[in-house]
Amino acid sequence: MIRILFSHYSKFSDFCGSLSQLNHTSQGHTESYTEMAVVASAPGKVLMTGGYLVLERPNAGIVLSTNARFYAIVKPLCEESKPDSGERAWTDVKLTSPQMSRETMYQVSLKDLALQCVSSSESRNPFVEYAVQYAVAAAHATLDKNNKDALHKLLLQGLDITILGCNDFYSYRSEIEARGLPLSQEFLASLPPFHSITFNTEESNGGNRKPEVAKTGLGSSAAMTTAVVAALLHYLGVVNLSLTKDQHQEKKDSMDLDVVHVIAQTAHCIAQGKVGSGFDVSSAVYGSQRYIRFSPEVLSSAQGAVIGKPLEEVIADVLKGEWDHERTKFSLPPLMTLLLGEPGSGGSSTPSMVGAVKKWQKSDPQKSLDTWRKLSEANSALETRFNTLSKLAAEHWDAYKGIINSCSMLRSGEWMEQANEPSQADIVKELLGARDAMLRIRCLMRHMGEAAGIPIEPESQTLLLDATMDVEGVLLAGVPGAGGFDAIFAVTLGDSSSNVTKAWSSLNVLAMLVREDPRGVSLESSDPRAKEITSGISSVQIDSKYS
Repeated sequence: MIRILFSHYSKFSDFCGSLSQLNHTSQGHTESYTEMAVVASAPGKVLMTGGYLVLERPNAGIVLSTNARFYAIVKPLCEESKPDSGERAWTDVKLTSPQMSRETMYQVSLKDLALQCVSSSESRNPFVEYAVQYAVAAAHATLDKNNKDALHKLLLQGLDITILGCNDFYSYRSEIEARGLPLSQEFLASLPPFHSITFNTEESNGGNRKPEVAKTGLGSSAAMTTAVVAALLHYLGVVNLSLTKDQHQEKKDSMDLDVVHVIAQTAHCIAQGKVGSGFDVSSAVYGSQRYIRFSPEVLSSAQGAVIGKPLEEVIADVLKGEWDHERTKFSLPPLMTLLLGEPGSGGSSTPSMVGAVKKWQKSDPQKSLDTWRKLSEANSALETRFNTLSKLAAEHWDAYKGIINSCSMLRSGEWMEQANEPSQADIVKELLGARDAMLRIRCLMRHMGEAAGIPIEPESQTLLLDATMDVEGVLLAGVPGAGGFDAIFAVTLGDSSSNVTKAWSSLNVLAMLVREDPRGVSLESSDPRAKEITSGISSVQIDSKYS
């Protein structure tokens, strides 16, 4: 159980580097002005188990964070503070999204924190709007008077915010098909970092150009919101997400992440217009994990803000609230790789599918309760198998590495024949147990979909997943999250990933560059465009961590 204590913020002077630079900029030190930029990133996610169940406590879900990251760059809009116009002072906020070719201007009241868009309404981004409002409100709600004065001066310089999303968040399948190229990872790897999103002309809107945002289901809104909140909270001195962390700082670091989580979770829920399970924001903050949702009542104060409650009070209440979500560190065992593929068979509406499942629960409570109980047991079984495999890898590394490499070249029916000693036999039993658990999960998800009248694992996906699980070196495969036609995932052993990408290509599935990266939100050392970050490079680094 997490409780954000206000005493934490009385130590603001320990880490108000951003505010201290204000004095240097006022003396004309341009270098300090430039160095005030804060860059934070947050990962996308894959919900491997817990689809639908994770919506209700105390059901758990296993969510993997990925190497696909959203970046937020925050810096002063002006080198010097603009004149304070008194009680009704407003400060300017510029939001730039280079990939969408959009620049939006806002004004924020420094008295009541009201946010006003002064650009065309079509370019608004509610997730960033609430992230800005709530981060500034968090600073006002937690800092003492002296620090509020420094905060006020810093805000009078304005906020310049740039958001960038890795290519993996967006689908380029239509672009590949339009060019008549093969569906291959090579094309994705050849794209420049933070590639522009395709624009279409829509006649129904008077010929206005609107971005065609085809997404891959990695939780772009949660990652973007988290990155913006983290960058702003660090910039404003509310938290310290410094890259250099000593052991004695671990407790404080955890509290800092808790603050990022609370503000990001609140902003994301209000922007969506509903209180979701929050697993996507939690993984964006903390990384790969086993997750149990928070009680929705903790956000009742924030929902009240919509009808006029002062924002500073709202955020103070939210920060002091009883956040009872539960998370446990989790990541795939060593020498296993997460793969994602786009089948290209059309998208699915998660909200409508969730609505159908809830309707079925009400109409047949006994059967739905029994199905959810069995699903929960199967999810727990898979989690247990993974945890046991991680433990066996730590205790018998040579045996583990040897059997994983042997199994990576064979279909699952031949794995047990490769075990030459008891420890290897134990490892293979756990591998086969994990496969069985996933098959049970898939079966129960199909039954739930049939009962609710929705395609959680459509027949086309079933055929594709069965074919994938029959490939050499594949441990398991499934549909992530709420299921449907959007994407499939596979977990492979050793160096067998290429077997899957080749098989998928022959089945008209585009293998993405996404891999698991268990890290959560991070403070970056520089603008990611300067470092030419690509998913391909990131995935190579991640794949080699156990070599």
